[in-house]
Amino acid sequence: MKPIKAVLKYSPFLIVLLLLSGCWDKKELEERAYVIGLGLDKNADSNHLTITFLIANPEVGSQQGGGGTQEPAQEILTIRANDFISARNTANTVIARELTYDLLRVFVISEELASDKDFIRYIYDATKDREIRRDSYLIVSKEDASVFFTNNKPKLESRPHKYFQFMIDRGIATGVIPDSDLHRFFRVTENDAELFLAIYATTETEKNKSVNSEDEYLAGEIDAKGTANQTQFIGSAVFKEGRMIGKITGQETRISELLDDTTRIKDILTTYPDPFSDRFRLAARLIKNEDTEVSVDIRNGPPKISVNIPLVIEILSDPSMTSYGDDEEKKKILKKHLEEHLTDTIQTFVEKMKEEFKGEAFMWSIYARKKFKTVQEYTEYDWMKTYPEAEVKVAVEVTFGEFGKQSKVPSLEILRD
Repeated sequence: MKPIKAVLKYSPFLIVLLLLSGCWDKKELEERAYVIGLGLDKNADSNHLTITFLIANPEVGSQQGGGGTQEPAQEILTIRANDFISARNTANTVIARELTYDLLRVFVISEELASDKDFIRYIYDATKDREIRRDSYLIVSKEDASVFFTNNKPKLESRPHKYFQFMIDRGIATGVIPDSDLHRFFRVTENDAELFLAIYATTETEKNKSVNSEDEYLAGEIDAKGTANQTQFIGSAVFKEGRMIGKITGQETRISELLDDTTRIKDILTTYPDPFSDRFRLAARLIKNEDTEVSVDIRNGPPKISVNIPLVIEILSDPSMTSYGDDEEKKKILKKHLEEHLTDTIQTFVEKMKEEFKGEAFMWSIYARKKFKTVQEYTEYDWMKTYPEAEVKVAVEVTFGEFGKQSKVPSLEILRD
């Protein structure tokens, strides 16, 4: 009898639970339009924005679609609106399905809007909408965002969310673009201590730029031919206090990622001058297994910063046929050469950031903050204002890994000068 009494006693609550477990608020997949990318452009004749929606078709490439659907993989819509929150209702005058930002992957901002003093006002709407995820990425395009979405035509990935996922993840791993999600942007902007780096991309190409290394490019400068998609992701847009103030190349972005231990860089392939031949460059893989050592001294005048970067380098080519792998003396010469070359390159870049952009993008304020007893003391010190006067000393410590599958190259008569 006790179980029966218990059921009767709590029956009103059980009825409420049964009612709540229904599917009255269910939304079918086919009833929604999933916005994967959101483009923001400046509207010259008013305070409005030009907003572009990149809408994915969930049936393309899915089992439900059977792989044989004749519908396009994506749809692009550009409208004028006050903001990208209320713009969804305006878009529904054209798009039949309910727009949602649940799967929003990227914000593409035109360089013109990103450089505008009011950009910060528009992008902070992303903190208000519950559907917008903080891990959405911030991309700055050389051209208007509407043009970027229209010209971007990936061939191997028909599903737009997969295309952006693969491009961004691989670019971050190789270091040619920064890890620039919204969470990091808001955190850096609100702290007002560092510069923020956003992904730089374009569908418009400029050719015939001469560089020494394969990563000294900005998006659009690589002379790529063939049938592949011509959109390029390389380099960074530099933001200070929520506004774009300049750009840095893919090589400089890689240096920034090496100096910042909060990033995900892990697979750098590049080249360096061969110390035994002016004609050739050595292909190498950089591996960062240990954290960068940063020491900050705020006593007695401007801050003094010492930075030590431990790197493992694998030599992947030997066009001068020097055979580094079996000669310890040549290894010592190569080690000294690489350490000096890397130290000079990184030191030059750090000085450029101080002089040109009046700040740093390496999260060094975290180390400075530890030197203060209270938050108020640190705030009054004003790291952003104080850092440009800092004395920074960089050192690179190289440890060799492998020298290729075959470390010793043959001595060939035909290669002798």
